[in-house]
Amino acid sequence: MLTPAEITESLLAAGERKAKLPLEKMFLLAVLAGAYVALAGVGATAAAVTVENASLAKLLSACVFPAGLSMVILAGSELFTGNCLMVMALLERRITAAQMLRNWGIVYLGNAVGGAAVAALAVYSHTASLFGGGLACSMAAIAESKAALGFGDAFLRGILCNFLVCLAVWMATSSKRAEGKIIALFFPILLFVLCGYEHCIANLYYLPAGAFAAAEYGIETTLTLMGYLKNLAAVTLGNIVGGAALGMTYRSIYLKK
Repeated sequence: MLTPAEITESLLAAGERKAKLPLEKMFLLAVLAGAYVALAGVGATAAAVTVENASLAKLLSACVFPAGLSMVILAGSELFTGNCLMVMALLERRITAAQMLRNWGIVYLGNAVGGAAVAALAVYSHTASLFGGGLACSMAAIAESKAALGFGDAFLRGILCNFLVCLAVWMATSSKRAEGKIIALFFPILLFVLCGYEHCIANLYYLPAGAFAAAEYGIETTLTLMGYLKNLAAVTLGNIVGGAALGMTYRSIYLKK
């Protein structure tokens, strides 16, 4: 098991590697990560559809969703929210701002493609017809609730979410064994889902899935493009702040002289 100081050095080295990835590999790895998170989203929604007790339904979803980050880390892929920790490598002058922003832009785009692809496949394969169409209704309701969030709420929930997601990445880095990584990341991810915090890459699945389900199954919804974009803008900014805050804090503890 790595110490916190060793985790810091490991993530600095990872930030350098991520910055130097060839563009096409970076994009494909990002598509995979978006798909992994989206598949976890499908499963998390399905787990809760028929559960009448709202607290229990939320807990079941929260227990399933960590599968997404488990796949991202163990299978190897590029996730925008985890890559917010690259701020540490930037501050240590191991990468440039241009390299970091290039990574963030390409990875965000790839994550969006992966998330939207799974959303389309889940709806148009009629996986959403499970539970008498209950899964489709749940998809539409989730998207509608996310788009209805105020900008400030979405931003603040984004901060809290990615603080926990990056903490999950941080903790998973401490272990060299697959089971150790999964156990370490499980509880921070469970917490962010259980508390209703907002993850921009998950929303790149949830929002299209809701729109596709509403169109395919004739579900009335108030979901609009403006609400979609407002949520993504607020949550993305919040995720950057939350992830960067965690990375900068640990840098100041273990690296800054």
